[in-house]
Amino acid sequence: MKKRKILFLGESYRADAITWTNGLKEFGDFEIISWELKTPNNSFLNRILRTLELVFAPITIRKIIRQQKPDMIIAERTTSYGFLAALSGMQPSAIAQQGKTDLWPEDSITIPLKKIIQNYAFKKATLIHAWGNIMAEHMRNCNVDMQKVMVLPKGIDVDLFENKNTSDSDKIAAIITRSLLPEYRHAIILKAFGILYQKGIDFSLTIIGDGKQLSYLKALSKSLQIENKVVFTGRIPNTELPKLLQQSNFYISMPVTEGVSASLFEAMACGCYPIVSDIAGNQSWIRHRENGQLITVDDIEMLANEILWAFEKKAIRNQTITNNRKFIENHVNYKTNMKIIADKYHILIDKTLKKTINHK
Repeated sequence: MKKRKILFLGESYRADAITWTNGLKEFGDFEIISWELKTPNNSFLNRILRTLELVFAPITIRKIIRQQKPDMIIAERTTSYGFLAALSGMQPSAIAQQGKTDLWPEDSITIPLKKIIQNYAFKKATLIHAWGNIMAEHMRNCNVDMQKVMVLPKGIDVDLFENKNTSDSDKIAAIITRSLLPEYRHAIILKAFGILYQKGIDFSLTIIGDGKQLSYLKALSKSLQIENKVVFTGRIPNTELPKLLQQSNFYISMPVTEGVSASLFEAMACGCYPIVSDIAGNQSWIRHRENGQLITVDDIEMLANEILWAFEKKAIRNQTITNNRKFIENHVNYKTNMKIIADKYHILIDKTLKKTINHK
């Protein structure tokens, strides 16, 4: 059988992208070629250069297609790389909506343009990935042909993210694994732990990742007098993450917007009790005080109280951890889900080849 080749458009260094492309190599025996914008989006000059790079991207991508002759094109984010995949004209094509809507920031003046771009990408795609129901709901609202939509998370490696939790259940050992960006509300979490500290509750808080709020958050933890209880690890390799999760008994995440969070799945798989913001992306997976807790966005007092409630309900917490692990194994197993996705790609490629032969 001939080895099939896929052109991936997206940020190849991101954990989500690595999971996707590695899964296709492992379970579909695909060869992956990657292309992404090279200019970082971190200054006014670079933003201009990145825009120029984006303008010329369709020409570059078509050149790669001519030279490499991939059998399929796939892309993340419907409003950027997904749009570029649509412009390439290549079929079959699969695009993935990464966020709740991909229309972000919600108050941006570019939203009307992004909607036009997204609708074009939806229309041209052979297959559209909704990694969860929240994304599928947005697609329905956009009148997308739902026969083209696959609602299935990529999943996580349940063998890597094992339930070998070594945390002391008599002490709060919390972990955050989200980028240090304003939309993830690390400051709210720190302030909630500040309240717990004032109440004399012992805890440790591990904050993994990097971002522009690092220095601010370090200063905040100092002003709350909890700097000795908070550890900022910086960015770490994904292979080191399971061990740190397994040393924690609470996973805290307070984003203001969410698509489908692999971070949440990883924490649930490793035996962390999830306490997350009460938004649609999290409501898809967490039911309040059943398999975790849902916290009103930016409600510091509620967060502190709910951490304390869960900490004091040890039996409930332990049962939740067991049930959550079973759920992840049954519904969010990378090996199962990526095999389904890889098989679907082979079917789409074969259909396209047959059409091409018949037209000739």
